[in-house]
Amino acid sequence: MPNIGLPELLIIVVIALVFFGPGKISELGGAMGKAVRGFKKAVSEPAGREEKEPEKAGKP
Repeated sequence: MPNIGLPELLIIVVIALVFFGPGKISELGGAMGKAVRGFKKAVSEPAGREEKEPEKAGKP
């Protein structure tokens, strides 16, 4: 597997800027940031919280 260094990353960034434009790149960056924050929040929550059965409203 080839290593990607700084020159290769700069070329990729320049190509992305030409292809998408600076406005779209900032929108994509914001969306990626929100996705990463959501993923980190979901991972940090206790695992049993989602699997808990709903409590019944009243006693029969």
